[in-house]
Amino acid sequence: MSKVVGEQTPRIALVPQYAYTDGEDAAHLASAYGLTPDPWQRAILDSWLGRDENDKYTSFRCGVLVPRQNGKNAVLEMRELYGMAILGEKILHTAHEVKTARKAFLRLAGFFENDREYPELAAMVAQIRRTNGQEAIVLINGGSIEFSARSRGAARGFTVDVVVMDEVQELTDEQLEALMPTISAAPLDNPQLIMVGTPPNHNATGEVYGRTRKIAHERSDDRLSWHEWSIESMDCDMSDPKVWASCNPALGIRLDLTVIEGEYKQMSPDGFARERLAMWYDAVAASKAIDKEDWAKCATDDPDTEGKTAYGVKFSPDGAVASLAVAAIGDGGKVHVEIVQHRSMSDGLSWLVEWIAPRMGAASTVAIDGLHWQGSLVEELRQAGVRNRAAITIPGAKDVITAASMFVNAVGEESLTHYDQPALNESATGAEKREIGRSGGWGFGGEVDTTLIESAALAHWAVITSKRNPRRKQVML
Repeated sequence: MSKVVGEQTPRIALVPQYAYTDGEDAAHLASAYGLTPDPWQRAILDSWLGRDENDKYTSFRCGVLVPRQNGKNAVLEMRELYGMAILGEKILHTAHEVKTARKAFLRLAGFFENDREYPELAAMVAQIRRTNGQEAIVLINGGSIEFSARSRGAARGFTVDVVVMDEVQELTDEQLEALMPTISAAPLDNPQLIMVGTPPNHNATGEVYGRTRKIAHERSDDRLSWHEWSIESMDCDMSDPKVWASCNPALGIRLDLTVIEGEYKQMSPDGFARERLAMWYDAVAASKAIDKEDWAKCATDDPDTEGKTAYGVKFSPDGAVASLAVAAIGDGGKVHVEIVQHRSMSDGLSWLVEWIAPRMGAASTVAIDGLHWQGSLVEELRQAGVRNRAAITIPGAKDVITAASMFVNAVGEESLTHYDQPALNESATGAEKREIGRSGGWGFGGEVDTTLIESAALAHWAVITSKRNPRRKQVML
């Protein structure tokens, strides 16, 4: 197998125009002290340190989204080293946890306290403060960097040029509002905010990071620098090293392929997608699962339904109603979903069997969820001639969680289409996130009838994940 090397160009790149950049100088300085940037890190430095004709940064806000252990902290060190040692900037480095802030301090302090290997840097030191929670490096040129864990009052008393926010997936609006005044009177009159992190999990808020990411994707801020290595959706082969390479620029450089292989085998699909492929999921919150505007953007009158199809069946918890949905992957890669029928179960299963059984010769699979009727429907479908085991899928709790996450993300990324069906619209935009288990997973819940959106999510998940494809082309209904 030939060596797999990470993609140096991000999937999403937003670089404000600049007249010139200090990026080359910063890269040269870092290289002199053993921090030689990769091409992707050099591109980030060029963007962050780009200046206009008045010598001001063209990037007021800078963001990076890349999976762990690729080297985003090294980019911060390069930027901080150049900022304090060459530009004389005052920098505040913040992190969610004290231990993370201290690790960053120890890495950077190593350049300034090694008078044998780096005498010129050691000669610049006025003070190195090691008090836990108050770590700082102060230079004789006026440059400095102080390290702090974020809290409501941690930023009070600081006046700096640059604020660095590590672990920004944990950053709250309250913390950001406490940090912003620290650069309002930046000593060099050239302030900058830098945020780096990974996609938030169910324990992280992600509110500031998610909003910034949305602005970057909309390209609505000409002073925002954004570099993102990620997958757009889970509609990809997550076992493919080429997919891994597209999201991990350090692969083959400092990140070993066998490490990712081990992660893929051990992690859940959701976890691997988030942690290694930087797949973005909304943080779990007591709020609507799907944004009305995002859902409306996915509506269409002319769907592409000529590809692989799958069905989803969801029975309500009390077994009173059921919903049948269909999904198809079009030639353009988008998945179209729609509700076929939504009915009371007072008449039994015949309507489901009569619809599904004749179509399973062309469809990949039907995913069935709901304890009251699930087993009976499977049995009746078998009796009706659906004998291929792969043609019927019984999702577990993890599958239901994955289906919901995939569906919500597809709506946000507009990689999904749907007809303007009022009942489905109401179910989709009224559904809330319902906790499943104790590990932070969620599905659809709330006061609306969620069987419609749940069946659509099951069909969407099934058509993407099923490896069975009886025909290359078929009519959706």
